[in-house]
Amino acid sequence: MTTLDPGTTALLLIEFQNEFVSDGGVLHEAVRPVMEATGMLDNTRQLVAAARRAGVTVVHAPISFAPGYHEITRHPYGILKGVVDGNAFVKGTWGAEIADVLAPQAGDIVVEGKRGLDTFASTNLDFILRSKGITTLVIGGFLTNCCVESTMRTGYENGYRVITLTDCTAAVSKEEHENAITYDFPMFSTPQTSAELIARLP
Repeated sequence: MTTLDPGTTALLLIEFQNEFVSDGGVLHEAVRPVMEATGMLDNTRQLVAAARRAGVTVVHAPISFAPGYHEITRHPYGILKGVVDGNAFVKGTWGAEIADVLAPQAGDIVVEGKRGLDTFASTNLDFILRSKGITTLVIGGFLTNCCVESTMRTGYENGYRVITLTDCTAAVSKEEHENAITYDFPMFSTPQTSAELIARLP
């Protein structure tokens, strides 16, 4: 396996927020079985530490909404209806905060403006990556078959070399998680484990 160039590689952490990650989060119980099965939180912590040591750009992509969810349609459906119904990811609340276990550190980048599934869609992520000369995008986070997959597809379309982490992601069911990894990830990325990725760092 070829060694990754830290100077042209970014690790994108999607929605490692209390609503998903922490006990008491609105969506934590839904994703907890897959999180535990994959060990994704510990895997991600180890990978982030290794990435920082190597000089990889670490990018956090939290989602948040103003109270009342005025940034999105008045008649949400699908996954965003679940967010609204659960009153999740409201700006200024504990649930919307990035979990302490993966809190941003000096030198990390926090992307602002994520309001939907694809991290590229409503943020300046593409501008940030291109301005830093990033060509390889490594993705982990929530949900495997939703925000991670949507972002992966756009990264692929935008010409990045996309690596999607199979053991640093989680969905609301084992079936949805494994289906995305088995059938969708290989179409739009190079799926790898965190250990495989760490082995490619200098």
